[in-house]
Amino acid sequence: MKNNGISPASPTVLPAAERRSDERSEADRSSAADKTVAPPPAAPGRPDPEVVADARRRTFTAEYKLRILAEADAAAAHPGAIGALQRREGLYSSHLVTWRRERREGMLKGLTPQRRGPKSKRNPQEDEMQKLRRENQRLTEELRKAEIIIDVQKKVGTLLGWPLPKVDPEEQS
Repeated sequence: MKNNGISPASPTVLPAAERRSDERSEADRSSAADKTVAPPPAAPGRPDPEVVADARRRTFTAEYKLRILAEADAAAAHPGAIGALQRREGLYSSHLVTWRRERREGMLKGLTPQRRGPKSKRNPQEDEMQKLRRENQRLTEELRKAEIIIDVQKKVGTLLGWPLPKVDPEEQS
C-alpha cells in the first residue's frame, strides 16, 4: 500500500484563514441566529425604509400617457431631457416606446389600462335570459296555484249554495 503522506484517520479541516468568506461553521451560524439586532430609530424627516407589503402593478391613464408623450416629444431637442423626464416620473424607455406605438396606430383605447387576467366567458345576454326564464317559471307556478285556489273557492261556493255571478263573455277576453 502506497502512503502519500496523508494518514487516513485524520480528518481534513480547513483552517479559518483558508475558508471562503461566504462559508461559516455551524457554531458561527448558530451564534449569529441568537443575536437580535434592534432596528435603528428612524431619524425625524426621513422616510420609513419599510417595504410596502402589498405591491401593486402601476396603471397609467390615457391622459397621463399622452401628457408624458407630449413632454417627451418636446424634450427630444435637448440632450438628456428625456432621461430626466423618465427619472422624474419613474418610467422606463419601454413605456415610451409602447405608448408611442399605440399612439401611432391610433389606439387611444389601447392607451387606457386594461384589466389583467383571463377574460370572462360569461355572456351578459345569456345571464339576462336565465333570469327571465326563472322569473317566467316562478310566475307560471304562481298562476297554477291561483287557479287551484279559485277552483276550490268555486266548489266551496257551490256546496254552500252561494250563487256565482254571471260573467259576460265580452269581459272574459
